Amino acid sequence: MGFLDALLGRSTPRKANLDDLFALPPAALTLEVASGLRPTGTAAVAFREVEGGAFAQVEQESRALIAKDPACTVRQENDGYGYTWQVITDADADISNLVTNVHAVNSSLEIQGFGPMLLCSTLYFADAEGAQAALVYLYKRGTFYPFVQTGRHTRDTAREIQIRGIVSQELRIESDLSKWSPVWDAPGMHPAG
Repeated sequence: MGFLDALLGRSTPRKANLDDLFALPPAALTLEVASGLRPTGTAAVAFREVEGGAFAQVEQESRALIAKDPACTVRQENDGYGYTWQVITDADADISNLVTNVHAVNSSLEIQGFGPMLLCSTLYFADAEGAQAALVYLYKRGTFYPFVQTGRHTRDTAREIQIRGIVSQELRIESDLSKWSPVWDAPGMHPAG
């Protein structure tokens, strides 16, 4: 941070530390106990697709790595907003395994120089009534935030604030609520309504 930034009250956002993703399993347990939201067994990594052979090779390598795990499947979807999602499903809903695979996808893209293309990683939850939520890791800021989509482009901000309170001891939560961007109809999110 430079002198002018300090004088004007601006701060440099925290950079991504992909190891922060490993805080998700204990946060998921806390969330389940406090709210009844259980992991669905699905997680995803969103990135802006880049043309070229090098990027395609990195994508293929990360999918092949995950495909070696017999409990996991991986598929790729475009969201209509300019992002590609690698969606990972673990048949056993093993959070640690999902997080390890999400970390592997992010790391392989970052190591090959495609870090600036990463948008976010998501881990999905549902309660007994079918209400869904996601914990979103915002790559460019190195922080997490909750997202609860309730219908077509509607969200439950009160529930998001509740989830923030539940997991704030385990996860570095994004303090700027304007950065809690909606991930409308993200693969893995099936809103009611």
